[in-house]
Amino acid sequence: MASPSIVVIGASAGGVTALSSLAAGLTTPLPAPILIVLHVGALPSELPALLSAAGVTPAKHGQDGEAIRPGQIYVAPPDRHMIIVDGHIRLTRGPKENWARPAIDQLFRSAAEAFGPAVIGVILTGNLNDGSAGLYEIKRRGGITIVQDPEHAAHPDMPMSAAAQVDVDYCLPLAEIPSLLARLVGGKEGVVTARPNEAPRQQARGNGADLMEGEVFDRPITITCPDCGGALRRAEVGSMVRYACHIGHTYTAEVMAAAQFDDMEKVMRSAERILNERAEFCRQMAERSGSGGKASGGEVWRAASQEALDRAYTLRDFIEQDWISPPVTAPGDRYGSPEPQA
Repeated sequence: MASPSIVVIGASAGGVTALSSLAAGLTTPLPAPILIVLHVGALPSELPALLSAAGVTPAKHGQDGEAIRPGQIYVAPPDRHMIIVDGHIRLTRGPKENWARPAIDQLFRSAAEAFGPAVIGVILTGNLNDGSAGLYEIKRRGGITIVQDPEHAAHPDMPMSAAAQVDVDYCLPLAEIPSLLARLVGGKEGVVTARPNEAPRQQARGNGADLMEGEVFDRPITITCPDCGGALRRAEVGSMVRYACHIGHTYTAEVMAAAQFDDMEKVMRSAERILNERAEFCRQMAERSGSGGKASGGEVWRAASQEALDRAYTLRDFIEQDWISPPVTAPGDRYGSPEPQA
């Protein structure tokens, strides 16, 4: 069996330290390209410089249209999805996936589609579960799957979810992953070439479902997208449930729950702000009306101001109480579930 010819890595919270440690552990550049997505959003990123300083493998932000080469680390730039098409990097500012741009799942799926069994996928520390669906696709197409041991991860959610959803090949402490990558990639040399996929795309099931990026999504359901308000469609990837709108915003069920709460909190905070503004407006009108009785209107304005304040405080207490949050991984998985968070 030929050695794998491409490595894709995903990380989120705690990822800078983990990725720097991984880069330092590679004592020689791998004869395969390494493509990395770290959740940085639109913030400036110095990750390529940090990785280059940490180890012997040069790192850079991926550039749209460039060919991927062995012995090089490519990092997704801020606010851009990084995918692979015909052995080249493509950068897009497409819809966020799992609340993230760049998103790990997009890179992993494109690598699986382009290189099939020649891919090694690695999930490191991070919150929620971006990367699980992409790692599932790598495994489905015959690639090698690795997760950082959740017990040794600064933020265990992402590796825990991936290990629960995918029959991973390796689950190791971070310190052991660089040597494993070196052994798996072996001595393969030369320019990377895309290989044909061995697993066919899923076919529509004949029940009105639509095919989106290889996944079968049902007809729109009565739940809307937290990002744009569009109707969502539901799909199952292994044991994972995913939702996507017509624009392309995509969520796993767990991220969807978090996104709904965030959307709800924004609406309620806006209502709290309006109530506070009403209280201030009514207070100013009470002062303008003077200290007279009902005839002057001051008493009514003061009562309206106090009413708005009271309801703003009630709403604030409602928002800030604890809320049940579903665990990232399914109950009973072999690593256990994280504690619910507000």
